[in-house]
Amino acid sequence: MSDIIVETKNLSKKFGDFKAVDNINLQVKKGRIYGFLGPNGAGKSTTIRILLGLMKPTKGKVKIFNKDLKENRMDILKRTGSMVESPSYYGNLTAYENLEVIAKLLDADLKCIDEALDIVRLSQWKNKQVKKFSLGMKQRLGIAGALLGKPELLILDEPTNGLDPSGIHEIRKLIKDLPKLYDMTVIISSHILNEIDLMADDIGIINNGELLFQGTLDELHKKSAGEICIGSREIGETVKNLRGLGYVPDIKDKEIFVKIGDKRSEELLKDLIMKGDRIFKFIEKQKTLEEIFLDITKEGVSL
Repeated sequence: MSDIIVETKNLSKKFGDFKAVDNINLQVKKGRIYGFLGPNGAGKSTTIRILLGLMKPTKGKVKIFNKDLKENRMDILKRTGSMVESPSYYGNLTAYENLEVIAKLLDADLKCIDEALDIVRLSQWKNKQVKKFSLGMKQRLGIAGALLGKPELLILDEPTNGLDPSGIHEIRKLIKDLPKLYDMTVIISSHILNEIDLMADDIGIINNGELLFQGTLDELHKKSAGEICIGSREIGETVKNLRGLGYVPDIKDKEIFVKIGDKRSEELLKDLIMKGDRIFKFIEKQKTLEEIFLDITKEGVSL
């Protein structure tokens, strides 16, 4: 059996002439956390709504649990939990009572309620009215609602939106524990790269409806060109030699920066020394994930 839980083929969604999602091919593996990353308005929420059957694609196919979503929607949704945007509650009801409403709608065993509250660490507040909850507690209650049917797939759309650092930490810890403890696959969308970096095993980057990258975070780093910072006693001569070697040097604050691509940094240093350059500084700088993300989404370049 395939280890791919979610797969889309040429998935597209148009609103009039506007392409919200443009021929994307997602692959989400079983038991992993898939970070779906992109700026606001990139197409993340539209894609998630399609995966949940809340919106029909203009074209393309969606397979979840190796089944066509169009033909097996109800069966797939029974095995899927979700929290899309800010969860809605009955403020005058307690946490338990809110989950009881959801459980009855899902025809889920009421015993799951206490288990879900325990997972999201809200058991001691089960009888407290939700209108008295903090935003972080409400988000955790939303995740508890998504967990009621013990889903095999959990889809969360911007679950840390609007939370303070403490609330973000709580949600992050909870999400990271789910695949190991409950044999669950998680898709989490966000526009905050640092959050995805701390949670995800795999990542998809979308912008303007196009999937620009898909793979592990390690693969993302490897595919992004490193940069060398060079200090030379004779900047002009070193720049000339770099150009002769096929590089495009950039001078900032009396230092030379070059992208080395696939070439090994020690080979470049050897070439410059052999040409007589008086090098006193030679540092390989790796781009941060934030810099890589900004490069990809600004330029729209697929990696």
